[in-house]
Amino acid sequence: MSNDLYRLTATEALKRFEDGSLKVSEYAMSLLDHIDQRQPAVQAFEYIDRSQVLQQARALDDVPKDKRGPLHGVAIAVKDQGMPTQHNSPIYKDDQPELDAASVIMLRAAGALILGKTCTTEFAATVKGPATTNPHDSSRTPGGSSSGSGAAVADFQTPVALGTQTGGSTIRPGSFNGVYAMKPTWAAISREGQKVYSLILDTLGLYTRSVDDLKLLAEVFGLKDDQPPREPTDGVKGMKFGLLGTMVWDQAGPGTRNAMEKGVKLLKSHGAEVKEIDFPADFDRLPDWHSCILKSDGRTAFRPEYMVAKDKLDRSLVEHVEEAHGYTRGAYLEAVDGVSALRPQWDAIARDYDAVIVPSVPDEAPEGIESTGSAVFNSLWTALHVPVINVPGFQGEHGMPIGLSLVAPRYHDQALLEVAKVVGEIWEREGDWRSKL
Repeated sequence: MSNDLYRLTATEALKRFEDGSLKVSEYAMSLLDHIDQRQPAVQAFEYIDRSQVLQQARALDDVPKDKRGPLHGVAIAVKDQGMPTQHNSPIYKDDQPELDAASVIMLRAAGALILGKTCTTEFAATVKGPATTNPHDSSRTPGGSSSGSGAAVADFQTPVALGTQTGGSTIRPGSFNGVYAMKPTWAAISREGQKVYSLILDTLGLYTRSVDDLKLLAEVFGLKDDQPPREPTDGVKGMKFGLLGTMVWDQAGPGTRNAMEKGVKLLKSHGAEVKEIDFPADFDRLPDWHSCILKSDGRTAFRPEYMVAKDKLDRSLVEHVEEAHGYTRGAYLEAVDGVSALRPQWDAIARDYDAVIVPSVPDEAPEGIESTGSAVFNSLWTALHVPVINVPGFQGEHGMPIGLSLVAPRYHDQALLEVAKVVGEIWEREGDWRSKL
């Protein structure tokens, strides 16, 4: 048996299970051995039970072909969607939910092999990093709050992992770790069973090493456009892209600026049209409106923990509850109503393009794991509820990965996946970043 089975993508593993050349238990053993080897350095997993994983795998080996689900045997790591779910908080020490989150229920029903729970920041709501390191350089952050999920996929500890995003918790780790990351349209996938930060912003996130694997997840989770997406027949030739630095472009470092320039040049060289665009003035307050919604919803979300164990709650969350941010209820209503009015405006702008290219991060992953980095380029899209996919392919000054994001109108998730596939093929093949793992 090959000792590098853990490197298979979900799509590759499924083909091997289907043709009978690989058993789920063999695949699981390879992954577990690799995790055992890498966990001390990367610390991507908060909880994993080797015997439980192997028991699942052997049971999947016994499933007849005609009874197998669409994710039969595919290994998936989850964030705070099941198993001992303690939110990286001492308040929930030894907590064990009796039920899986809705996302895990769907994955199990599709035949997935649930590996374990990845590390996250406290309540997926702070920028104080967990112990997880970036697998490409252990002195740097993997991003957050979905720290362990992004790191585990990049490090070949799992082909697929779940995350969440309220600010930039899915896209940022995707860029920092050099993997595909997708924040679907808001509310397109159930978040039932997960800790709430902001009902208006919280969105389930997906990590993979290929767009084909994202498509597998999209099918299982029911992501669907009203119009069937057009499958490109000639790569990006003839496609039209918008290029948007956004109103916070001044916070882009040299790595992201170079990535945007190279990404555009590559697309044009393959026959795509790229047009630089700007947000209308109506969007100027979007960053502050997202901040207002986030912190005001945090005031409500973390009040129970504040009343029970304020001394065990991160200071930033205490400040949410104590309203240190200074946002009034009137400001909150203005922000909610203001962003709501911008969403259809963005949809109308984005419909003129196959996708709009925007920064994923200010630059490559910063040094140190104490902070997970800035979500300044992500929060806008979270507030607008639109689908976003981080596509890897570029690198920063220190050789760390930098991705760029593709954005579309709401409920154009399937169409965006088709675009990401052909764009990713170019950027991964002709961009300047290669994983050395």
